[in-house]
Amino acid sequence: MNKPLLAALATLAVTGVGVAPAAAAPAAPATSAAPAASAAPAASAAPAASAAPAAPASPAAPAARAVSFAGTVALSNCSGSLVRLPASEDDDPALVMSNGHCLETGFPAAGEVVVDQPSSRTFGLLNASGTRVGTLRASKIAYATMTDTDVSLYQLTSTYAQIRGSYGISPLTLNDTRPTAGTAITVVSGYWKRTYACAVDGFAYRLKEGEWTWKDSVRYTSACQTIGGTSGSPVVDNATGKVVAVNNTGNEDGGRCTDNNPCEVAEDGTVTVREGINYGQQTYQIPACFGLDSKLDLARSGCVLPKP
Repeated sequence: MNKPLLAALATLAVTGVGVAPAAAAPAAPATSAAPAASAAPAASAAPAASAAPAAPASPAAPAARAVSFAGTVALSNCSGSLVRLPASEDDDPALVMSNGHCLETGFPAAGEVVVDQPSSRTFGLLNASGTRVGTLRASKIAYATMTDTDVSLYQLTSTYAQIRGSYGISPLTLNDTRPTAGTAITVVSGYWKRTYACAVDGFAYRLKEGEWTWKDSVRYTSACQTIGGTSGSPVVDNATGKVVAVNNTGNEDGGRCTDNNPCEVAEDGTVTVREGINYGQQTYQIPACFGLDSKLDLARSGCVLPKP
């Protein structure tokens, strides 16, 4: 997993490394870090001017939507985001999404599903430039698991309208359709106030790490070298601005299916290890499991999230 921050710092204390967080994959060069403010995908940079004679002007292609920190949050040990479902109303209790392995109660065991557990956890809400503008508080953990996926969803004490009225921040929307390979994405870490731009490289039929197994995981291209503390970051589709996954893990040093070294398991059982590659868990399945007033209902038609 992209270690929660405390685990990352504990590793550093043991190894005697400096103050940088322990990496869930090899650290990216400084030049690969996205700007601390909003970041468009790397491919959107203008090409160098050509020496050839100017060609007749042609209609400009639509610009990719800029990805910023607005609506992301910092947890005590991870990253996360203020999210809404496609059908959410302004007066619904707001939701914050992160990883199951970022829970304040520790990692859920394989097969464990947490539902409607009281929580008073707080989250630092960021604006577009990454400045903390307020503190949000949970009323409960609505849902969390590390089985099939790695997600936590906290219900807050505030509604979307109240948060917008107090801080001028709107939630990110969870996309309810599956992303496709080649999609330009940005992983937005509210903890580190840093972004990682890359693309969806493909999907792992099963991703196995230690005792946990995740289904249909998103594999990033190598440009997204996420680090400890980025766990729970929203993975944003640059074209739509919607969330398509939640960042959660990477293979650190080439280990095979061990903690911090996930392996891909194909449908025929073939195991593939991709050292230095990072992954997220898809989120398009989540909206089908929430009903009126953004209330969790695992019995709803189309809900495939694991049940307790």
